[in-house]
Order: sequence, then C-alpha cells, then structure tokens
Amino acid sequence: MAVEITKTTRIGELLTMEKDVSPILLGIGMHCLGCPSSQMETIEEAAMVHGLNPDDLVDKINTYVNE
Repeated sequence: MAVEITKTTRIGELLTMEKDVSPILLGIGMHCLGCPSSQMETIEEAAMVHGLNPDDLVDKINTYVNE
C-alpha cells in the first residue's frame, strides 16, 4: 500500500511512519529532527525554514517511501 505524504504532514508523524526518511531530511540540512519543536512542524514549514520548495521536498519524500 502506498503512503501519501503531504505538505501538512508533521515531521514527527513522518518519522514515525517512515524512519528511513531521516537521511533525506538530514541531507537537506534538517539536523534538528529530534528537537521537540521540529516534531510539530509540518513538512511545508520545515522546508520554508530551510529555504526549500515544499512541493519538491514532498515529491522527493513520496518517491523515496513508495519505491
């Protein structure tokens, strides 16, 4: 079954669903994955904080988790 990650998926929720996605997030500069505030951020919020396009990040994550 395919997993659908969206811009409103929270980082903590994403990591619970797909622990293997951590290298993608770390690779783009999200080094605060264990921080309580990052756990409550959406993928969109985290992408914007790191100067990334949220749609591109969601596409990358969805491609990875559904391979």
